[in-house]
Amino acid sequence: MAISRERKEAWVSEYTDEVRKSSGIILAHYTGLSVVQMERMRHRARDNSGEIFVVKNTLLKSVLDAEGITVPEGLLTGPTLAVFCHKDFQSLAKLFRDFVKESEEGRFVLRGAVIEGHCYDAKQAEKFADMPSREQLLAQVLGTINAPASQTVGVVASGIRQVLNVLQAYVDKLESGSPAEVAA
Repeated sequence: MAISRERKEAWVSEYTDEVRKSSGIILAHYTGLSVVQMERMRHRARDNSGEIFVVKNTLLKSVLDAEGITVPEGLLTGPTLAVFCHKDFQSLAKLFRDFVKESEEGRFVLRGAVIEGHCYDAKQAEKFADMPSREQLLAQVLGTINAPASQTVGVVASGIRQVLNVLQAYVDKLESGSPAEVAA
């Protein structure tokens, strides 16, 4: 059944909006996935600020070309899922990597990714899943910034502790001694 020109134009408009507002796109090949598996994957993607589309390859390729993104030959062939990542790309890359492991061999295959106008093959896209998330990187930077301050606080506190220990020892000595020794 032929697709009407109006429907194609609507898809192009929708793909263009998604490409412009996303930080990255993950592309995958799928065959024989059940409706339950597809809905579970869509739900997980929405939880991670992503939108999954079963795309028309020629229309997505024309949108990417119009946005100045060159797509290698063979990346957009066969049944293709496109996940448009609106916030955290790494969480969706991890989600897809896990879904590849969960699904039967060959039924769901990561093909590549488009991040900030650059295309990456499947192996490079999988490496993004292994990278720490934005929150983890921020925590590492904050820990590095806080380390000198907490070390300084530790040094100052240990000096104060030593003075307090000496004073406490002197008080203990005064309390345990007889009144004649204290007067001396």
